[in-house]
Amino acid sequence: MTPQAQYVPALGRPELTGLYDLVLSLVSRERRWRAALLSALDPRDGELIVDIGCGTGSQAIAIKKARPGARVIGIDPDPAVLAIARAKAQRAGVEIDWRQGLGDQADALVGAGVADAVISSLVLHQCDVVVKDAILRAMSRTARPGARVLIADYSRQRGLMRLLFRMVQAFDGFERTEFNAVGSLPGLMRTCGLTAVTELDRIATPTGSISLYATRNG
Repeated sequence: MTPQAQYVPALGRPELTGLYDLVLSLVSRERRWRAALLSALDPRDGELIVDIGCGTGSQAIAIKKARPGARVIGIDPDPAVLAIARAKAQRAGVEIDWRQGLGDQADALVGAGVADAVISSLVLHQCDVVVKDAILRAMSRTARPGARVLIADYSRQRGLMRLLFRMVQAFDGFERTEFNAVGSLPGLMRTCGLTAVTELDRIATPTGSISLYATRNG
């Protein structure tokens, strides 16, 4: 297991967790990139879809509402955000399997080679490089061969986006986030067994650009 015991809370500090959904909606063009992620995922009835680092559950809930016949599992190490996620799912009238655990142990929590699709959003930028690597490898282990793997996260920052991204770096740590900002994430994805990495979209936001990557397992 990688040293994730001290995971980074949703807004960098535990006392800010309750504000996460509000802040994200204000500073990240959340509707735009979540809709793009859902469209690229194209969930299907009967599929098992695993959301690693699901946070307050917004993406997992959107998937389940769009495709009620899919089975959705949300994994996150933070009990506070999972409590928010459960309440949101109940209000939305959807049933999602929430599991508390670290991203690098996803295959132990769900099973190896069982997921038809694995996603992650706004998680990797706030992790140390060794943890980014471990989570990506766990995504690969959790997915069945050829399964869809989708990641929405801050990646290479250019021009004004580079300046705006300093806000994220102030919350989540310069050393953790700089790896993404210089564009190293796609290469790491390939190293971790994810093939044909494609940047489907790059969305400018008030806190930097968020890239949507699609790849396949194996």
